[in-house]
Amino acid sequence: MTDISLDTFTTAARPARRDIGIKRRYAAERRFRLYGVLAISFGIFFLGIMLVTIIGKGYTAFWQTTVTLPITFDAKVIDPNNKRATDANVLIAANYPVLARDALADKLGIDLKDKPLIGKLKGFLSDGVRTQLRDMVIADPSLIGQTRDVNVLATANIDSAFKGQIDLKVAEAKRKVSDQQVTWMNRLATDGALAEHFNTGLFTYGASSRPESSGMGVAIIGSFYMMVIVLLLALPIGVAASIYLEEFAKKSRLTDLIEVNINNLAAVPSIVFGLLGLAVFIGFLGMPRSAALVGGLVLSLMTLPTIIIATRAALAAVPPSIRSAALGLGASKMQMVFQHILPLAAPGILTGTIIGLARALGETAPLLLIGMVAFVADYPKTPLDPSTALPVQIYMWANEPERAFVERVSGAIIILLAFLMIMNITAIVLRRRFERRW
Repeated sequence: MTDISLDTFTTAARPARRDIGIKRRYAAERRFRLYGVLAISFGIFFLGIMLVTIIGKGYTAFWQTTVTLPITFDAKVIDPNNKRATDANVLIAANYPVLARDALADKLGIDLKDKPLIGKLKGFLSDGVRTQLRDMVIADPSLIGQTRDVNVLATANIDSAFKGQIDLKVAEAKRKVSDQQVTWMNRLATDGALAEHFNTGLFTYGASSRPESSGMGVAIIGSFYMMVIVLLLALPIGVAASIYLEEFAKKSRLTDLIEVNINNLAAVPSIVFGLLGLAVFIGFLGMPRSAALVGGLVLSLMTLPTIIIATRAALAAVPPSIRSAALGLGASKMQMVFQHILPLAAPGILTGTIIGLARALGETAPLLLIGMVAFVADYPKTPLDPSTALPVQIYMWANEPERAFVERVSGAIIILLAFLMIMNITAIVLRRRFERRW
């Protein structure tokens, strides 16, 4: 009787223990899902904080304060001795800021003999007006003697004050904009002469020590040259190496060593590639510093492992039946690879290439070591000319002491993030568009 009762109790307890075990597993699964949701939520939360901070500080960089002035291109100031027909340097060396200053004084009703007020006017208009008016006269000398309405950049301090980035309620001695300049600013704004316009200079100007006249034009061209070089070098070399290792090379200690080194190179810090470029391309081969060609070569070396790994994964993902079918129908191994395997692996190859280019576009450390941190104001005409890159330009602006550059830094980061987002979205679209499911 005792044995029968014990067996009956044990048999009845087994379902209960099994139910408890199932409940525990389900509870563990729910906790794991909760941890995953929390991790994603934390990531999205901090990403949101970063984007809100960058956009909040940088969106104003896409707008620039300008003053519309009727500037008289007085021949007495530009060419007092009437030598421009024989000496082209006369138009280059003329004192163009005086023209803008006199136009502003006339707009505000200031007597040119009032030296203290005239001195405060110098802090109202950007020094870049010299280049702006000079280029206008050189392009069209017939402007001399005429009066034209010209949009002149305000200084960075006036721009910040007009955008509300400077607290005008604090004492005058504690801010960079005087009460007199604030009065002029409000008066010009009321007359419609002072207004914000879309800042095209952010995309066209080169480097400058003045925040209001500095832009990313040179950096955009330099990054474009480097990305073209990376695409022309890293893509064919990476795809060719991947095809050989995946389809033709026999498994041996040598190929295993090559694969290990490729995987290791993909994890090497980018600054190491900068040291390599400095030693080989500049030190040994004597290539020019700050050139987009050297930057493109360094970034090609850095991107090559990423493209090789992605391409090999794409080739390996093609089913073996495709290979067998092609060979069974009489195709050579070369025909099998290039006419059947490679087209099917193209979406993965394109995705890996775009991701590698996106990584190269955002790199700064290797470019600093090869001298692309130089101050470059002129557009590079060829990859051999001095240039800089988008992330390096951000780095240089971040080191500037003036507050107005903070706005430029955030605006440049927005532009860089936009480029990276476009490249990554393109990779996703191409993969979904051409991907084959087996």
